[in-house]
Amino acid sequence: MRERRWRPGAPLDVRLTLAPHRRGSGDPAWQATPDGAIWRTSRTPEGPGTLRVLVDARAAEVVGQAWGPGGPWLLETLPRLLGADDPVADFRVLMERLEAGGHTLIRELASRHSGLRLSVTARVFEALVPAVLEQKVVGREAWRAWRWLLRAYGEPAPGPAPSGMRVFPEPEVWRRIPSWDWHRAGAEAVRARTIVNAALHAGKLESAAPAEADRLLRALPGVGVWTSAETRQRAHGDPDAVSVGDYHLPSLVGWSLTGRKTDDAGMLELLAPYRGQRHRVTRLLELGGRRPPARGPRMSVRDYRSF
Repeated sequence: MRERRWRPGAPLDVRLTLAPHRRGSGDPAWQATPDGAIWRTSRTPEGPGTLRVLVDARAAEVVGQAWGPGGPWLLETLPRLLGADDPVADFRVLMERLEAGGHTLIRELASRHSGLRLSVTARVFEALVPAVLEQKVVGREAWRAWRWLLRAYGEPAPGPAPSGMRVFPEPEVWRRIPSWDWHRAGAEAVRARTIVNAALHAGKLESAAPAEADRLLRALPGVGVWTSAETRQRAHGDPDAVSVGDYHLPSLVGWSLTGRKTDDAGMLELLAPYRGQRHRVTRLLELGGRRPPARGPRMSVRDYRSF
C-alpha cells in the first residue's frame, strides 16, 4: 500500500467531485464505505489500481491510499482527480462580468456548492464505455449492463477493496466479448459494436490532447455529441462540454431558469451567457435546480436478455 496526502488549499467536497464517476448503486468500480472513504478502481497506463480517498479534517488534507501496479499513477494524479486543474477561477470571473442583478439561481448554487470541482481521470476509453452504454436508455438499464460486464470481464480490484469491486478491462478484452454476453448484459448490438470499434482506437484516444478529444470521439461510428460530452466531462474535466441530446437536461435547464420546459436549442440559448462554463452550470442545476412536474411519458427499462 502506498499513501499520499494532499492539501487542496480551498473548500473541496470530495464526494460531490467524484460522484460523476459512479455508475449507479453497486458500481463495481466505485464504492463508498461507512467510514466516509470512497474507493475507486481504474485501468491506468501502468496497469490496474485501486484508490481509497479519505478526508483528514483535522489536517485539512485528503489522504489517498493505493494498491496494485497502477497505484503510483493513481496517487500522482490524485490532485487532478479531485479538481486541482479545474478552471473554477474562470467561472468566478465570468460571473463577475455578468450583470449583478441577474443569474441569481446560478450564484446561489455556486455558493451553496463551493466545494464542487470538475474531476479529471485522464482515462478516455474508461469514460467512453459507460457513456455508450447510457445512450438512449434509462440509467438503471445502462448501469445493469455496466455491472454485468465488469463483474464478468473485469479483474478483481487490487488491495483490500470492498467485496465485488472490479477493474475496467483492457481494450483487447472488450473486443473479444462475444455477442451472447453483450446480450446477457442487456446491451443490444448497436451499443456493443460502438464499444468494440472504439476499443480498436483506444490508444489514439488516450494519447490525444484534450483539444482534439471531441473531434476524435465523434469520428467514431456511434459516438455523437452527447456521448462525446459525457466522456470529456469525466476524462478531461471539460467545463463547457454540454450534454446536448440528453433526455432530461433541457427541461431541467429551461424550468430552472425560466419556469418553462425547452428543447436542446432553447437550452443552448439559455446557457449562452455561460459559454466556457456551460457544463459546470448544468452540473450546478442538477444539484439544486428546479425540475418540471413529472407528468410526461417516462422512458421504460428495456431488457434484451433471455432467461
